[in-house]
Amino acid sequence: MSVNCKLYYQQAGLVQPQPSTQLSFYKILNSFKLFKPQKKISIQLNTDIKSVTQVLWWVEQLNPLPIPEAVLHQCKLVVIEGFTNAVRHAHKNLPRETPIELEITVFNERLEIKIWDRGKPFDFKAKLKEELQEKSPFSLNELEFML
Repeated sequence: MSVNCKLYYQQAGLVQPQPSTQLSFYKILNSFKLFKPQKKISIQLNTDIKSVTQVLWWVEQLNPLPIPEAVLHQCKLVVIEGFTNAVRHAHKNLPRETPIELEITVFNERLEIKIWDRGKPFDFKAKLKEELQEKSPFSLNELEFML
């Protein structure tokens, strides 16, 4: 299973495109190399909650880059939370040697965080149905329509 998270931050003067101009706007920005990664880092760790220290050390590689401090703190929080969730939930019954892979790609205007684990996928729709069935006054047919 993989988790993909993007943290966006706005550079001065960068305007969000309207849908009709999005493609040409991105072509223009790409010609200025705004969508080319500044840096990409990755690490693979075993399923061990004690590796959180190693994850924090790994993210520190981003400190010299011109990333707003608040965004960098959010990035650290997302990576640590994702890693600990993979250890505690996705890999709960898997051997300690089961790898978790982390990757951060830094662009001028955003960070992309990817986390890959080997756990069983979470079925959000099934869990939502289960929860709503127990607590909702709607029938299952009405819930199907809403989902």
